[in-house]
This record gives sequence, structure tokens and C-alpha cells, in this order.
Amino acid sequence: MRGRIPDPFIDDLLARVDIVDVIERRVPLKKAGREWTARCPFHDERSPSFYVSPVKQFYHCFGCGAHGSAIKFLMDYERLEFQDAVEELAQSVGLKVPYEGGGERPREDKTDLYALLDAAAAFYEAELPKSAEAQAYCRRRGLDAETIKRFRIGWAPGGRDGVLKKLGTTPQRAKLLEEAGMVSSGERGKYDRFRERLMFPILDRRGRVIAFGGRILEKSGDGSPVLDPRAQDARKSDGPKYLNSPETPLFHKGRELFALWQVKQANSRLDKLVVVEGYMDVIALHQAGLPIAVATLGTATTHDHAELLFRAAPDVYFCFDGDRAGRSAAWRALESVLPRLRDGRQAWFLFLPEGEDPDTLVRKEGKDGFERRLKEAMPLSDYFFEELARDVNTASLDGRARLAERARPLLARLPDGAFRDLMYQELGRRTGVHAEAVGGAAPAAARATPRTVAKRSLVRSVIALLLAQPKLAELATPPYPFAALDKPGIDLLIELLELARARPGMTTATLLEHFAERPEAAALHKLAVVEFPADGDALRAEFVDALAQLERQTVAARIAALTEKQGTLGLTDAEKDVLRALLAQKARLPT
Repeated sequence: MRGRIPDPFIDDLLARVDIVDVIERRVPLKKAGREWTARCPFHDERSPSFYVSPVKQFYHCFGCGAHGSAIKFLMDYERLEFQDAVEELAQSVGLKVPYEGGGERPREDKTDLYALLDAAAAFYEAELPKSAEAQAYCRRRGLDAETIKRFRIGWAPGGRDGVLKKLGTTPQRAKLLEEAGMVSSGERGKYDRFRERLMFPILDRRGRVIAFGGRILEKSGDGSPVLDPRAQDARKSDGPKYLNSPETPLFHKGRELFALWQVKQANSRLDKLVVVEGYMDVIALHQAGLPIAVATLGTATTHDHAELLFRAAPDVYFCFDGDRAGRSAAWRALESVLPRLRDGRQAWFLFLPEGEDPDTLVRKEGKDGFERRLKEAMPLSDYFFEELARDVNTASLDGRARLAERARPLLARLPDGAFRDLMYQELGRRTGVHAEAVGGAAPAAARATPRTVAKRSLVRSVIALLLAQPKLAELATPPYPFAALDKPGIDLLIELLELARARPGMTTATLLEHFAERPEAAALHKLAVVEFPADGDALRAEFVDALAQLERQTVAARIAALTEKQGTLGLTDAEKDVLRALLAQKARLPT
């Protein structure tokens, strides 16, 4: 296991990076008073509700509730793990991330794995010009030099151990090759996993090689490459047409998309993504001037894929063959995206003519022709009801009841919002069954209830002030006179004060980062976005007054408890002394 990153390093890192710079490199921001604003990158919206505070080093969306520090932004926007987000931020400011309690770091740090896979990609790239077979295939498929370079296309030569000899020069490196899925073991020892294949590196969201896909070239009867991949007399070499890397510490095929890195490099802002089935389909669309295509990696569309797609673009087009297999894949994609269809997100389905794929179509019809087909794609709603009613007679009562029963569990997966309401209404129009009868709800407008604004308690107000300006903690000196007050949040307030006092210079973001994995995180984030009209000295005065109020409440509560006991059980001499002291203290406290 990788060791833990020390908290002081996280504090130092967040103090050195500017969240405005981190976000602005990925999302265009506009100045709005003391803050910056943008259309939220985490949900589709027409007017900006995403705010970035340079003072608090904190972002918050008032539309979808997304919030956090620069680390949290990278985790959500780039889909990185915590340690990877910290590593990326640290690299941007020239810091090396320390780990404690983790023993040796080389393997789990993954640096060696990334370097080895990058070297493998370079090896395959260098081999491509040496293979007449691979060169002929690339020419036939219309791949130009710029596209080959952009996608780092290469060639895995024949033989058992080309990569192993080139890169596995030490026992440790040979072991890493096996761990990275580049070599396999058999009765005759270790051998290259990829041989005589056109190689497509798979990149992560940071542009690092994490895996490979290898395409075999069909052979004709005389052993020469078949330049038309649809030729009927092709005799395939051993192995599947496409071979992907296995699951490794870096690669999980259900969470990765081929060419998403290239898409993001080509588009500062994406309106739509097209999901196709093959590497060559993706590459052909990019080369034709449509750098919006990605592909899943030999697996059906997963829930992780769906979220990744909608994080990148509000409109996602699924492009499949029109045959039975294509429609089956399309339905699995629909089932995966249903829970992700928050308002503003849309899915479309494009079924291609028999015998065609995106590669052949875009070469025949060009960019404009393929874009026309996208405009004619079927909205998810139409495909949903058309597919469910495929073998149902909706003219009969029994058929409409069957359609309603089929739709009910699927519509229940939709998140609350206008799209869910409209889908239930459409089901009612097609079947005559009201939404409530199939487990739906009344339209959002009908079920809306008046919102009440809860008044913050005094403890919550003090916490909100402290989050707005953590340096206020220096005004509270332990032992805290309100520590004995029996009110919700007192223990949390004391913990926040101790943390801010122990580490001067903390921002809102660094303070919140310490509670990121704790149950209190959600409540703290809500208080962190509270705006106070006061600033500077006025804010300090408000904080001091709030602490004084807490002290008065503590004294009053203790006086009340002792007075009640005096009237029932009586007080000891020591308790009488305490009561007199408390009454004197109360008289001295400002009201």
C-alpha cells in the first residue's frame, strides 16, 4: 500500500496553489466582484452558478452543490484518485509528495509502471516504419502521418520476446512488464502479449499510457496483408481481431475510454461526444475533422463510462450497427445512462446501415455527411419506448399494460427532474396509465413545497465565521469557557479552533480538507458558502461577540442547573461557592 500523505504537506500544497489558476486552466472563468464565476463543469446549465473564491480557495456550485478545494476539483473534473490529484498539484508547483508509513514507494507510486508503458509505446512507434505490412495497412485505411503521431500508433513485431528483450533488462523491469500486462507466462516461459499487431496506446485523463489495444492484420491465402478488411477470403492469423491489455493496477477497462484524452486536447469546450465501437472508427472520425469520438474498450458501456461521458459533454451519441448485436449493445448503453440523466443531459442513438461502420461511412460521406446522420439520431426517449414496444401490441389493453410494466423499473432509475416527469407523462400518453400507478410521481411543479430558511444556531454561526476567516481562531484562547456547553456542534467548533490555531495561515479550503472523509463534511461545506456582509475588523468584532454569547449561555446553563438542584436536593458548600462565582461572572459579562 502507498503510505499516507502527511496533513501538513496537504496544507502547504493548498497554500501554494491558487484554485483560480487550477480551475481556469480547465474552465473559462469570469470576474464577479471578489469571486470568479462560470457555467458549472459538473452539470449543464444556461446561466453561471459556479463560483470560485480566491480568498477561501474554495469552489461551490449553487446549482448542483459541487464544492471543495483544488484537490477535490481535480478529483471530480479529471476523475483522479486523491493521491493522484495531490501528485498532479504538487508537480505543478515543483513539490515532491512525501509518504509516511508506507514502506517502499517504488511500485505503488506507479511512476515506474507509467514510464515502462510509455517506453513500450515508443518501442512500437519505432517499429511501425520497419513493417511493410503495417505501413500498407495504414495507407489502405487512409491514416496520415499526423494522425499516426497524434494517436501514437505503432507495430508489435513478431517473435516471442521483442518487448521483453528491449525493456525487461533487469528482473525488476521484467516483473513490471508482467504487472503492466505486456508479457504473459506459459510452458516455455515468458513471452510478449502483443505480437504482429497494430498497436493503439490507451491514455488516461492525464495523457499517460496505461494500456494497449492491438489489432491483428488479416492475411490472404498467400500470406500478404488483406488491404480490404471486409474481404471474404481473408484468413485471420491466430488470436482475436482485437486484443486489449488485461486489468492492471493502472488499467480498468470499465472505467476508461479510448481517445478521451485526444478529444479534450482538441476541444476547449465540448457540446457532444460520439461513442463508437472500434479504435479505427474513432481514429477515422478524428482524422475527418470530428475529434469528438471515443470508444469503450472491448466491454459494454458501464455506469462509470456513462458518468465519464456526461462529465465531458451534455449530449452523448451512441453509434452502433443496426443488427441484433448492435441493438443489444445500444440497449445496455441505455440502461447504463438512465441513472445519469440529470436535467440538461441528453443521450442519442444512431444506428448505421447494414455493412457500414463509422470508418467506412465517414470516408464515403465525409464530415458533413456524418454530421447529417448525427442530426438524424434518435433521442433516448424515442428509442426507449420504441424498443420496449417492439413486440407489443399497444392497440390492445393487455399490450399497453405490458409496456407500462416493462417501463416501470427502468423509469424508476431516472433521477428526479423534468426529464423523469416528462418520461412518465409520455408513458401515460402511450398507455393511458397515470404516473402514480407505475411508481412515478406527480410533476415537479405539483410536488414542490414552500422552502423555509432555517435560522442558524449560534454555534453554527461561529463555525461559519471561522470557516470564512480561519485566522479568527487566534482570538479564542484555551481553555475555552464554552467547552462545557451542552449544545450540538460544540465539540466540532473546538476541534476547528484547535486545528486553525495549530496551523496559522490556513484557508477555508485547507480547513475543510481535514474533514473531507468525515460525516461533518457536508454540513461544513454548507456553512463555508455563507457570505457575511462584514469584513476585516467588523468580522473580528462579530466573532468575538459570538464567542461572548456562547460564554454567557454556558454560565446561564450552569447557574440554572445549580439553582434547580438547590431547590430540590440542596447544594454542598463547594457547589454554593461555584454558584456564587458564576453569578459574579454573569454580572461582569457584557450583555
